[in-house]
Amino acid sequence: MASTSTMSSLLNIKLIRKQGITHPFGDHRTVKQAFPAGISSELSDPFLMCDYFDMNESNGRAKHPDEFPIDWHPHRGFDIASYLKTGIGRHGDSLGNRETYDTPGMQWMSVGSGVEHAEGGANDEGVLVQGFQIWINVPAERKMDDPRYGTVPTKDLPMVELNDGVSARVLAGDILGVSGPFKTVQQVEMVDFEMGPSASTKFEIGWGLDTAMVYVYEGSIDDLNGSGPLEAGTVVLLDANSKDRRGLRLSTLSGSACVMLFAGKKLNEPIAWHGPIVMNTQQQIRETLNELRSGTFPPKRVDWDYRRLSAFPLAEKK
Repeated sequence: MASTSTMSSLLNIKLIRKQGITHPFGDHRTVKQAFPAGISSELSDPFLMCDYFDMNESNGRAKHPDEFPIDWHPHRGFDIASYLKTGIGRHGDSLGNRETYDTPGMQWMSVGSGVEHAEGGANDEGVLVQGFQIWINVPAERKMDDPRYGTVPTKDLPMVELNDGVSARVLAGDILGVSGPFKTVQQVEMVDFEMGPSASTKFEIGWGLDTAMVYVYEGSIDDLNGSGPLEAGTVVLLDANSKDRRGLRLSTLSGSACVMLFAGKKLNEPIAWHGPIVMNTQQQIRETLNELRSGTFPPKRVDWDYRRLSAFPLAEKK
């Protein structure tokens, strides 16, 4: 991060939008969505989706090791970060991973040619589960890479103390003097800012990044680059095309706020999106659906039944 004395000019604001409310599980459960519901995928490129949730666990812990409240489902062609601020994370996948992780923590996948996974079921009834699921697109030539997976515990999520009353947790990118643990295919920066009352901070997004968005997901801020007050649920698209305007300024007065920064390098490639599959053409979508129907998806997976913990080799059971 450049010092404030050498700070470049502030990024101009292009759009201010409200988050949407979606039903990703097909039932009563809802999440708040900054993009694409607030900012379209064309404008948020390379970021595909940001779902924010803060809900009390209603079903309690899974009663069986093979039970997941977010049941088994496929992904292909992008990167995923599941960043939890409260609760306990739980995950299983077709690479043979079975993990739980404390929070704040993160579980990420570069799903590549295909992953099947399931989530949830680690929290007692009534526990507040707060966090994000973020999808990032990847270049066409990398969509069929072998999948990669990682779990990031609290100690490996860098927290940077900035000005009085401002701290920043770096999820991805080299920013604020640290390197985020989410190693995405595409070049991005993701930072979670926590701001107390009467707090302010200035920083710059990286060179070469031509998409920048700020999402006020909790509380409210009194100014973002001259915007005036912004309440929770507001997502702001900034003009990141100028080499001379890379700066961001956030400030609060009487209240506190939590704010996410998303900055990235645009792909400028066609998007063919079918639920949990993101490719470049409809033909690629059809090929993936054929693989799902024929049972050949995912092409890279362990050679045991990853849905049943009892089928795992002894050394792999967790």
